[in-house]
Amino acid sequence: MKKTLMRKYARLLVRRGVNLAKGQELKIVSDIEAADLVKLVAEEGYRAGASNVTVDWSCTELTRLGYKRRTVKSLCEVPDWRVEKVKRESVVLPASIYIDCEDPDGMKGVDQKKMAKAGMAARQAFKPYRDAMDNKYQWLVAAYPGKKWAKKVFPGDRAGVAVEKLWKAILDCCLVTDDNDPIAEWDKKDAGFQARCDWLNEKRFDYIEYKSSNGTDFRCSLMPNSLWMGGGDRTLSGRYYDPNMPTEEIFTTPLKGKCDGRLVSTMPLSLNGVLVEKFYIDFADGKAVSWHAEKGGEALDRLIGYDEGSCMLGEVALVPKDSPISRSGLLFYNTLFDENASCHVALGAGYTSNIEGYENMTLDELHEAGVNDSMVHVDFMVGADDLNITGYKNGVATPIFINGKFAPGI
Repeated sequence: MKKTLMRKYARLLVRRGVNLAKGQELKIVSDIEAADLVKLVAEEGYRAGASNVTVDWSCTELTRLGYKRRTVKSLCEVPDWRVEKVKRESVVLPASIYIDCEDPDGMKGVDQKKMAKAGMAARQAFKPYRDAMDNKYQWLVAAYPGKKWAKKVFPGDRAGVAVEKLWKAILDCCLVTDDNDPIAEWDKKDAGFQARCDWLNEKRFDYIEYKSSNGTDFRCSLMPNSLWMGGGDRTLSGRYYDPNMPTEEIFTTPLKGKCDGRLVSTMPLSLNGVLVEKFYIDFADGKAVSWHAEKGGEALDRLIGYDEGSCMLGEVALVPKDSPISRSGLLFYNTLFDENASCHVALGAGYTSNIEGYENMTLDELHEAGVNDSMVHVDFMVGADDLNITGYKNGVATPIFINGKFAPGI
């Protein structure tokens, strides 16, 4: 990949993605495989006025080795220095860029129960400080084409060719080309999101209904003050940023405990390096009550049973089947991309910023109002070519999606 394009990408992530403020700290979280991009992002961070740039490195092979060799007790011990680090971040509020290049099969064969227990221990230790940071800092999830990920997407190509193809797909999806200004392109993109959000927010639907021939037949209630959002977001201090690059979704936070019916997944779900394929989930009174997967069922079991809120929904999102990522025809085996090729929902925590007036409410008040609370948030895809989504207000039906696309006029 040409370094000029990588620099343009790095600039987009810093200047538009997290919209780094002069004097703010920048934190980068990345696998060591993405070191060349991390260096460019760090350089761009300092150019944008970062007071300090830090990197939290990881290595899939070492992480896997730790899960294989360490005891559950050892994995669940969260040292004080890690807790103090997150505690400091809750005060300093660094802009945070998470660079994803995960091997979709990276944790295949690892004891998933051991992984789940270790993850639970860490999330419990960090939760008070993560909650304190909610809506107060800019964050961004972006991607880098790791070799094993690239080979998964392009199995018929040599590793080098596969990486170049995945680089091109990533940059195309993020509107980065040789001859354009990607920041200006994102300005236009976010304006389009806003127009559709305005239409949806004017409707104030009581609930929405999903139906398709694959078996999806589902209804989900919304809160009276639920807001649809898409593209960029704002911190409580008013700083604008784009939390996902790429993104094609318009989403909201549903009412906890008020959904019923069946959702059939239409794409594989990668959970901690395990692919869950061809699955459905049945909901009653807001909770997942039964489910089945042809592959990876144990990983799905653990997700739904992770904590009290992981069996309930925290997000519903609209993505038309003609989105640029969908038109690429690629299965990325990566949620950041695949969720933006298809309508999806998320099990687990709801987004508090989708609630009108959230800035004047405490976290407890938001949860009491109907925002789901959980230590996980995992998207799975339900979009289909014949998916119809209908909004209902006072019993009156309004089409939102017709055969996988936004209804005319939206």
